[in-house]
Amino acid sequence: MANFSGLHILFFSFIIATGALSVVSGTVFTIVNRCNFPVWPGILTGDNGVQLNGGGFALNTGASVDVAAPAGWSGRIWGRTGCNFDAFGTGSCLTGNCGNKVQCSGAGGAPPATLAEFTIGHGGAMDFYDVSLVDGYNVQMEIKTQGGSGDCQNVGCISDLNKICPNELSVHNGGSVVACKSACEAFGSPQYCCTGAFNKPETCPPTDYSRIFKTACPKAYSYAYDDATSTFTCANANYSIIFCPTI
Repeated sequence: MANFSGLHILFFSFIIATGALSVVSGTVFTIVNRCNFPVWPGILTGDNGVQLNGGGFALNTGASVDVAAPAGWSGRIWGRTGCNFDAFGTGSCLTGNCGNKVQCSGAGGAPPATLAEFTIGHGGAMDFYDVSLVDGYNVQMEIKTQGGSGDCQNVGCISDLNKICPNELSVHNGGSVVACKSACEAFGSPQYCCTGAFNKPETCPPTDYSRIFKTACPKAYSYAYDDATSTFTCANANYSIIFCPTI
């Protein structure tokens, strides 16, 4: 799901029942940090729509935050790592940086970054969701469905790709690999970016680099035309987005 669909802004409400937040019209994203380091989630609403929670915040180890999205919402969520912000919320991150602010406020994350992408249905329509490595990888991520009907699979990239990233794709900080670029980001050539003469599935098959991503994370997008095994659906669900789910 490389492109966002239009944002339909609807009034929505929520109720608290048995201690759990549920949305009457829309969806709740519960964003969880199980990493042994802080993560700064970034959120980008498609088509310049209203940004949820200002577009970003800090999330310490073991913490979680509920983010309510209206029906019809479309956008992406990612994790920033290695961030340093001052008291005014100004600073930068080693990975996933967005406009040098804690709150991304409509700025996208700089690749490489692992992405959770959603288009939320309304009126009983299906949600579409995926975890994408098309912009590269920086942190382990899983999407878990909460309730809902339909296929509703849990998906993501729970392998640590930084440990197996080829040197020519690796982003280093000191002696450590902190992110893994996509081949498109690293080389910029049409055969890896699926552009020019390679701008359709028939002319842009998987490459040796995308196969590394796909083998490690079979339910995540490994390159632009990886739709068949990478896009999932569910209806009337809430979702947990978990960083470092295996820790």
